[in-house]
Amino acid sequence: MNLPAHPSGETDASASSASSSGAEPAEPRIESLSAITLATADMREAVRFYEALGFPLKFGGGQAEFTSFAFGGTYLNLIADSRAPVNWWGRVIVYVSDVDAIYRKALAAGFKPSLEPADAPWGERYFHISDPDGHELSFAKPLR
Repeated sequence: MNLPAHPSGETDASASSASSSGAEPAEPRIESLSAITLATADMREAVRFYEALGFPLKFGGGQAEFTSFAFGGTYLNLIADSRAPVNWWGRVIVYVSDVDAIYRKALAAGFKPSLEPADAPWGERYFHISDPDGHELSFAKPLR
């Protein structure tokens, strides 16, 4: 296994043993994204959108002030907030098993993706769609 080096030249293993021996602890690492929380002006409509695309509801729902969808060890949360909808701020990219099937689900639910699925030069098949509050999502899958 190739261990990353720290600025001091120590590997994770040597930094770990140093911290257990009372030396200065290793620099903390960013490990993963737990969740992203998006504001919504209409929880019922936002929940309908995400459920129609196949996001698995974990907590809350159309009547709740806070809703969570759990997938792949990560959460997409919605919070009722009077400041929504938002202007464009960026994009949430979600990996899926079949980009074209999600696209068809979006069309069947009456949603209008901003573009059809395409193969990108950076090695992903993807399409973009905005939720009812204007949050842009990209559904993607790495090309093999």
